[in-house]
This record gives sequence, C-alpha cells and structure tokens, in this order.
Amino acid sequence: MADLAISCSGLSKTYRLGFRARKVEALAALDLGVEPGSIYGFIGPNGAGKSTTIKILVGLVRPSAGTAALFGRSIEDPRARLAIGYLPENPSFHDFMRPLEVMRYLGRLSGLGGGDLDRRAEALLERVGLAHARDLTVRKFSKGMVQRLGLAQALIHDPPLLVLDEPMSGLDPIGRKEVRDLILELRRRGKTVFFSTHILPDVEALADRVGVILGGRLRDVGRISDLLSPRIRSVEVVADVPGGAAEAVSRGRIVSRDEERLGLSFPDLDSANAAVSGVLAAGGEVVSFVPHRETLEDFFVRRLEEGKAAGQSGRAPETR
Repeated sequence: MADLAISCSGLSKTYRLGFRARKVEALAALDLGVEPGSIYGFIGPNGAGKSTTIKILVGLVRPSAGTAALFGRSIEDPRARLAIGYLPENPSFHDFMRPLEVMRYLGRLSGLGGGDLDRRAEALLERVGLAHARDLTVRKFSKGMVQRLGLAQALIHDPPLLVLDEPMSGLDPIGRKEVRDLILELRRRGKTVFFSTHILPDVEALADRVGVILGGRLRDVGRISDLLSPRIRSVEVVADVPGGAAEAVSRGRIVSRDEERLGLSFPDLDSANAAVSGVLAAGGEVVSFVPHRETLEDFFVRRLEEGKAAGQSGRAPETR
C-alpha cells in the first residue's frame, strides 16, 4: 500500500504568549490523512488552525506534540520538504526583482539550473498568466499578480505535493477559474493538492475530500456528498400559471412575477409536485423545477452555529 501524501497523528501546537507566558492551544490532537493524487480542501474560520497546520507541514513551525509525515517520511527529516511546493497565505518577494529572476532564484534553491530551469520558469509564468509582466518588477505587481507568481514558484521543481494556503486570495473571477483549472490539471498529472480557503464554492468544485477544523480541532472529514444532508431544503419552480391554477400554487411563496409567469418557492418536494400537476392540468407550462439541497456553505454555517450553542467559538485564540 502506498504511503499517504500527508499523515498526521495527534498533531498539536501550543504557543506561550505575553509576559506571563500564557498558554494558547492553536491545534489539538489533529489526525489527518491525504491520499496521493487527490485534492483535499481544508476549511475553517479565521484562527481555526488551518495556517498553523500548514506551517507545521512545511517546516516553518515545530509541533508541541504528535507526528506528521509526507509520503512516509517524517517532517523532522529535511528531505521530506523536497516533495512540497508551498504557497503561503501572503506570498512576498524581493520587490526589485522581475518574475523570471524570482523563478530562477527559487529554482536554484531547489537544486535546478541551466537551460532546463529557464525553460520551466518561462512555461510556468505563461501558465499562470504572467508572461505579459516579465519586464515588470514585483513592486509594480497587483496583489493578484503576486498571488500568481506565488503559484508559479510553488511549481518550479515539479513537486508531487502542493500545499496552498488560500490560493484564490486576491484573484478576480477569471483568475480564480484559471487557478481551479490548474489545480484540476495537477490532479490529472497525479499530483496531490492540499489547500485551505474561505471560498467554499471552490472547495465544492475541486475537493475529493474535505476537512473542517474549528477551534484547533478537526470536526468533520469526508467526501462532500457524505457530509452534506441529502434532504431537500426547498424547491424553486418557474411556471406560466393560468388563472385557473391559482389554488394549485397556493402553498408556494411567490418570489417573482411577470404577468402570468411566476417564480415560486416550496418548502418540500410533495407540495412542489402537487403545484406542477395543478399547473399542467390547467393548461399552464413549467419552465424550470429546481430542488435545493444543503450546500457546503450551509453545512459549514450549521457546524459553526452548533459549536456556538455548545459554548465553542470555532476560533482558536489569536496568536499574533
């Protein structure tokens, strides 16, 4: 059996803050497994422990307890980090350098060199949409351009594992789509992608599995289809409703009206089906019928509310 791309057991981190060295638990007994060749979405509110986990995995923070490994090699072994391409939450580069200079510099730190490095750097800048900015210095970059450069440098040594902390931060809708396409392309090439984000629709579109961390503790793990409730929450119907069908749609809430065309919301499938039958029997026409189930955002908000009801904020104490 192949080693997990990421495996954590009992991973914890406690900081000591202030003059009295007050203990703050940022991460508590995290058990985590990420399969090779998969996309794993790691979600939680600000301060929940996402960035602490990532910083431990890439060697920027030492855990207080527990173990972690990358492809079976302990993170205590510096060679483990050769497998990682890392995009921090707020990437920063020398502002006097041009993007190709940044890529060459970081490529050499990864052991690359010569013409192969130049060709790879040029191709990656093209791939992330920065070829047009090759003659600009980083100080002239927008936040979104810096983010794109951060993605390019994470890929420079063609690592098997990408660890991306808020990869869509600062990107416009076109940039977000391009990054999503890139992440899917990486999975097709057999890469593993572990990413955190606040943009939950991106997680739904990309992730094979999701981990929800609240207050430094991993609360839920699984495929999105397994985590979300299959119950239909409401049904939206748009129909051309003749006057004789008014009673049939009486259980629905009107959300839009254009002469005889009504947009209606029903609380359940039975009432929506009954309305559709009444509309058709009266000679009307159904334009659309859309059942709404729980989304990842609904699930996430529900978990936060449950945590608050249980006296848990879902947020680790501030450590900065």
